[in-house]
Amino acid sequence: MSNNSSEVREFIAKNVATLLEEGNLVNLGAGIPTHVTNHVSKDINIMLHAECGLIGCGPLAHGDEVDYTLVDASTRPTTRTYDSVCFDSALSFGIIRGGHLDVSILGALEVDEHGNMANWIIPGKTLNGVGGAMDLCVGAKKLIVAMEHVTKKGEPKILKECTLPLTCLHEVNVIVTDMAIIDITDKGMVLRAIAPGLTVEDVQKNTGVDLIIPDIVGKMVS
Repeated sequence: MSNNSSEVREFIAKNVATLLEEGNLVNLGAGIPTHVTNHVSKDINIMLHAECGLIGCGPLAHGDEVDYTLVDASTRPTTRTYDSVCFDSALSFGIIRGGHLDVSILGALEVDEHGNMANWIIPGKTLNGVGGAMDLCVGAKKLIVAMEHVTKKGEPKILKECTLPLTCLHEVNVIVTDMAIIDITDKGMVLRAIAPGLTVEDVQKNTGVDLIIPDIVGKMVS
């Protein structure tokens, strides 16, 4: 996988997009998840929800498209689809807390084999606040985590037990990283697919928990 951080983000986002299904209402969290807008297939009808009050997020805005009154969860200018709708924060969280989201896609600092996730603070670092992450974890029918596989120090971010303050308990269903797609099941973490150029052994040695390896492991899209 490329060391270019922009290429890594787009690679992860592209593979997240392959997991979305016809008719899904999907929330995109800050960071890598917002890049999913650039990769959603035009062949299927998927509605993208922004926590700030928008259903119908389009790709990130560039050039003349930039409108700083229309931003995504990362506060970057985004675009709207032709059938988009805008609403206030109260209605937006009504959608989230009312169980109307099919999928939430969030970034994370750590995920463990129990489906627990930590994504809001590293103790001793500047606190930006948890935002709506807790609501998005429990309010959606499915939670996909999009993150890099290891820290900047090369340490696993997928662990037996999270070490950082938790955002949610037993909610994560799928992890998509720059190395693999991993399903969290009642039996453990199952390796669904690996990145081009990597082996199962490469993924396992960078993962802090023993993975379940099926007879057939797929390849991530490049």
